[in-house]
Amino acid sequence: MKIAVNCRLLVPNKMDGIGRFTYETLQRITQRHSAHQFILIFDRKIEEDTFQFSSNVTTVTIPPQARHPILWTIWFEFKLKHYLNKNGFDLFISPEGWIPAGLNCKSLGVIHDLNFEHFPENIIYSHRKYLQHYFPKYAKRADKVVTVSEYSKKDIAKTYGLTEADIAVVYNGANEVFKPLSKALQQEIRNSYSEGEEYFVFVGTLHPRKNLEHLFRAFDLFKKKSASKMKLLIVGNKKWWPSELEHIFQSLEYQQDIVFVGRLEDEQLANVLGSAKALTYLPYFEGFGVPILEAFQAEVAVITSDVTSMPEVANGAALLCGVKDVEAIATAMKELVENEVKREELIAKGRKRATDFSWDKTSDLLWESIKKLTD
Repeated sequence: MKIAVNCRLLVPNKMDGIGRFTYETLQRITQRHSAHQFILIFDRKIEEDTFQFSSNVTTVTIPPQARHPILWTIWFEFKLKHYLNKNGFDLFISPEGWIPAGLNCKSLGVIHDLNFEHFPENIIYSHRKYLQHYFPKYAKRADKVVTVSEYSKKDIAKTYGLTEADIAVVYNGANEVFKPLSKALQQEIRNSYSEGEEYFVFVGTLHPRKNLEHLFRAFDLFKKKSASKMKLLIVGNKKWWPSELEHIFQSLEYQQDIVFVGRLEDEQLANVLGSAKALTYLPYFEGFGVPILEAFQAEVAVITSDVTSMPEVANGAALLCGVKDVEAIATAMKELVENEVKREELIAKGRKRATDFSWDKTSDLLWESIKKLTD
């Protein structure tokens, strides 16, 4: 087969979410299925040795660089469509779910979640209008839709009027760099990031749907109710930092114990996460919630939300809290600091749950969907 793949979000050193899914699955699928030809399509120039894929892989750049709704429309609806139809592909795969109209080949779209449908206020107006206009079309244009959780499968089917049989679930994996750390390395990391003190950690882009406001308030309440010297580390880019969140942060009694460390590369992120007392990850909405899985692999206890996909991914191996229940979140923090038996119990459950996921399994499931579509 001659397979084209949309790699617009496969950006070196900036692989969040969709980019990571694209990289990990492509790396495995292209190597394991060497009889097939894969053409990776970018909207910007990529050096030949940027990604070390197998010899059956070719990279192509189609301008313009699409980073705005007008350019998105030009790139997907015209430029990409023209290229695909001109070059006789058997299949087009879009790991971000965006599918041009009128393709002459089969198409598979991976729709990770519909956060822009449920929390539109957290997205720039022009981006929101584009996504809400085009994603129902993308879902119906695709010959096969893939998503990353049973929650997202049901959500996509209900929101866009598809049958659940039209959608396959291909769970995410986590990078193998996330693993248990020695006590000595954990203390070294704490010395570097939290003045030697134990800490909770949040991992993710600092976006309104990540629910930092209630995490901050819960941490402040936890500190008031305990004599703990615990810190809270916030790992991620300050991409969105609205004035309301700044006001909440400035009102905290223990704001000096919240440490912003910015975005970290994988190895350092694995060290920071693996040295935490617990992951405190409480988004309003996620299609999967990869940090939960990363924490399980690192043998770190998890506090997470009781909504959307988080209970599915955790599957009993984490403490679940209401996203706005500051008292419950603070109580969960206190329990994991003071109750070592409970924390070890969760770690053991998380270790077991982590074995249900891997990028190898993700790639195999994705290939199954490809084969069903093209056989």
